[in-house]
Amino acid sequence: MRRIPTMIRPLFLSVLLLALAASAMTPAVAQSERPALRATVTVAGDVVRIGDLIENAGPVAAVPVFRAPDLGTTGAVSTDRVIEAIRPHQLIDIDTRGLAEVVVTRSSRTITPQEISDRIARALSTQYQLGDAHDVSLNFDLPVRPLEVEARAAGDLQVLALNYDTRSGRFDVTFALPSSLVLQRHPAHFTGVAIETVDAVTVDHPVERGEVLRASDLTVLRRPKAQSGGLADMKGAVGLSARRQLRPGQPIQVGDLMKPNIVHRNDTVTLVYQAPGLVLTLRGQAQEAGALGDTISVLNQQTKRVVQGVISGPGRVTVANATLHLSQNVPESGRTVITPDRRE
Repeated sequence: MRRIPTMIRPLFLSVLLLALAASAMTPAVAQSERPALRATVTVAGDVVRIGDLIENAGPVAAVPVFRAPDLGTTGAVSTDRVIEAIRPHQLIDIDTRGLAEVVVTRSSRTITPQEISDRIARALSTQYQLGDAHDVSLNFDLPVRPLEVEARAAGDLQVLALNYDTRSGRFDVTFALPSSLVLQRHPAHFTGVAIETVDAVTVDHPVERGEVLRASDLTVLRRPKAQSGGLADMKGAVGLSARRQLRPGQPIQVGDLMKPNIVHRNDTVTLVYQAPGLVLTLRGQAQEAGALGDTISVLNQQTKRVVQGVISGPGRVTVANATLHLSQNVPESGRTVITPDRRE
């Protein structure tokens, strides 16, 4: 046998080792290129192709084998059915990875019920002058379900037809989406009743007559404009008292409120007589309740006469330009106080 020169032996050994390494790697490379089943698949079109289901499908990857699920839905196909469907296409030695099925999802763009309602309200507002779109309330004849269109379908719903009866409030609208083949083939159709609404103030819990309203007692509802006439702003109710019992959900009318009483029947009040050049104060007894600025009857406890005065503050009633009749027999403890009127 011919001996290998010593000087070239290391080079020979290096080449031999590289060859052996390449030989060892060949099965691994082949294994990575072996067709293999996918566990999950997402498709955009209406068919599922071999390449969607199988990695490394090669020349047959574009061949359709199944119908895709509906837009926005997910389905499953068993591994046995997949293998059976691709067998005629000469794709063999498929690694199933131990999977029992492949889960297939059809991608989509979802148009929500809220988007649909908003689009109808805008259309009615523009074409039939129903006020601002956010003031239009819709009641549909059937529950509104989301619309599923192609994932790449962009843009806003376009009105194909719109009818509205101003007397009954009924609407009938048909939508399409130019970028969606699904809605071009089957336009979306909705019917129902549309009414223009306004803000209406009400209480969020029962309020009894005479209670003074605070902001925390109130809330705002949307009510049909045709039934409006009540308060639309809570500021118009805060600080006033209920003239009658108020119930949640009932719009508050202006006549339901009054200024809160600051004097009540039989209260002891300061009765203030005002006449040119003097102011006279003494005790009185309110004969009726009233709010600031109301005119009520007060019993002058010294003269025992009933006079009419205006409530000018809490526990204070003023009688202006009065003719005074002073008793000379008023006890020391009950004498009136007369002070100069500084405004004169």
